[in-house]
Amino acid sequence: MKVPEKYYDEIFEFKGQWEILSKCGLKIVNKGDKNLVIVTELYQDNPGTSVTAAGYSLLKQICEEKGLSLPQIVYLECTPDTNSVLSFYDEQYFEVRFNDTFQADYRKLSKEEIVHILN
Repeated sequence: MKVPEKYYDEIFEFKGQWEILSKCGLKIVNKGDKNLVIVTELYQDNPGTSVTAAGYSLLKQICEEKGLSLPQIVYLECTPDTNSVLSFYDEQYFEVRFNDTFQADYRKLSKEEIVHILN
């Protein structure tokens, strides 16, 4: 189940749990005073930690490597459509916010919000 390249601009390698090499799709979209950072799960093409399990650590690594400032980030996680019969693999986007203890709070985005964000 290959993830279509329309979901990302590059493959981003990061240190996952236990320092294991991990990969995700990455797209950064400048929206004026904010940058949308969209990480996409690559399923079997990711040898390590999922984007959800990597959480705040992944966001920090992206900011450090790309020279981005955390306060100017809107962080989104994408589970891409892989044309599977399993609904688990349907396209979904989540806005992720981290609290002071780096715990994630997820909000599923509507299709309208996704279209507005990506255009």
